[in-house]
Amino acid sequence: MGSKESKAAKGEATGAIFKIYSNGVKTNRDAWAYNFNPDELAANIQRIIATYNEQTRKWLDCPDKSANVDDFVTYDDAKISWSSTLKKYLQQGVIVEYDQNHIRQSLYRPFTKSRLYFDAYLNDRCGQFPYIFPTPETEKENRVICVVNEAQIPFSSQITNYIPCLHYGGRQTQCFPFYTYDKDGSNRQENITDWAVDAFREEYQNPAISKWDIFYYIYGLLHHPTYREKYADNLKREIPRIPYAPDFESFAKAGKRLAEIHINYEQQPEYPLKFIENDEVPLNWRVEKMKLSQDKTQLIYNEFLTLAGIPPKVFEYRLGNRSALDWIIDRYQVKIDKRSGIENDPNRLDDEEYIVRLIGQVITVSLETVDIVNNLAALE
Repeated sequence: MGSKESKAAKGEATGAIFKIYSNGVKTNRDAWAYNFNPDELAANIQRIIATYNEQTRKWLDCPDKSANVDDFVTYDDAKISWSSTLKKYLQQGVIVEYDQNHIRQSLYRPFTKSRLYFDAYLNDRCGQFPYIFPTPETEKENRVICVVNEAQIPFSSQITNYIPCLHYGGRQTQCFPFYTYDKDGSNRQENITDWAVDAFREEYQNPAISKWDIFYYIYGLLHHPTYREKYADNLKREIPRIPYAPDFESFAKAGKRLAEIHINYEQQPEYPLKFIENDEVPLNWRVEKMKLSQDKTQLIYNEFLTLAGIPPKVFEYRLGNRSALDWIIDRYQVKIDKRSGIENDPNRLDDEEYIVRLIGQVITVSLETVDIVNNLAALE
């Protein structure tokens, strides 16, 4: 899919499908840089910036610049989370300004959107994402195929139109965008190489194959069980390689549909679960921590509500070590970071039924994904 040589040659080298690719964003301070609530995120970021700038000004006023910066800075987990890069900026005298426009939508975990403070100073590594999703407007048209391929967990792939976290699927993520841009969002460029287009057209003797066709073909192929089994050892240690399947068109069509439901999962119909309500407590849509029943047919949503009738097939759609539904259960709970005391609450005051609706939608997406994958054409 990509190579260091192609990245260095800006796509002019042969043998790679994508010109550039990138790790997901690495913040080194997720509790601070991510939050479901944009107002809470803003408050957390302004607190860390105020503390950092205060420490930087003290450093600038310090006559002994040979002092050990590790001994110089204050360590207050409720005010700041240091990293080596942030200390480097302090030593350089960089003053950081808060910018509301840096609060962006992000894919933090599978089917889990979160707000991210996307910033060159407060994110340890932004990768190529200043050129992939430089502005919110680019989210409307750009698509990124993310893959998690490490030895510790099974290979997985998810497409997104938002900035993904480095560990979106539990481990380090490599991301392959369709478009790239300048930092201001201008100068849109297709990221699939002309060499790849020529290679696919020649292989299938079809001059009408487009770059979008290739993009969706890849996404479909990455879900094929035979592909994942046959190349399991390779997928644990290197960027995926893409073989020519006998039936290009069917894989491209399947990949396009998978992309549609994986990106637009919040617009899919809700699976008809049975709502079992506890009449002894008031109606309540708030989630603290959900739990599956032992047989996994019911989800205890809260004290008021249990969702019944979960089909077993839903757990066949897995991203790494968890099913898509398991990811929702794990991420959509109220969490308090032990070190900083920061609370991350997924409940929406302006849309109280969002989480229960999301559960039904992710079940629908999971079931259709399993059906699509099971009906993919055979690989030689």
